[in-house]
Amino acid sequence: MTSALWPLQTAVYAKLTGHVPLMALVSGVYDEVPEQAAHPYVSLGSITESVDDAHNQRGLEAAVVLHVWSKYRGFREAAAILAALDAALDRQPLTVSGYRDVSIAHDQHQQLRDPDPQIRHINVSYRVWLTKI
Repeated sequence: MTSALWPLQTAVYAKLTGHVPLMALVSGVYDEVPEQAAHPYVSLGSITESVDDAHNQRGLEAAVVLHVWSKYRGFREAAAILAALDAALDRQPLTVSGYRDVSIAHDQHQQLRDPDPQIRHINVSYRVWLTKI
C-alpha cells in the first residue's frame, strides 16, 4: 500500500490556507514554523496511517494532528481558531491526490498550557478515511 502521508498533508495545508475565515485569525499555517512566526498560528503535526481495506479496495484510515498556538491570555483566541479549523475541515470535502471517497471528521482536541506561561496550545486530531484510486 502506498502511503498517503504527503498527498494528505498537501491537501490539508491547501484546504486550511485557502479558508479565508481561518486565515483572518492566524498569521499563518506552517509545516516548519519559522523562528520569528507571529502568534497566533497553526502548525501541522503528525499523521498516522492504518490499513483500512474493504473487499477488493485498498484503503487507509489516517489521523491528522494540528496545533493551534496563541499568546492571548486564556483560551478564547485558540478556541476561535479551533472553530475555524473545524469549519474548514470537519465533514468538508477534501481532495487528496491518488485517492477517492475521502472523508474527514474532527476526532478530539486538548487544550494545554505551554511551559512558557504566555503561550496557549490546542492540539486537535482529525480522522480521515481514503480509498486508493
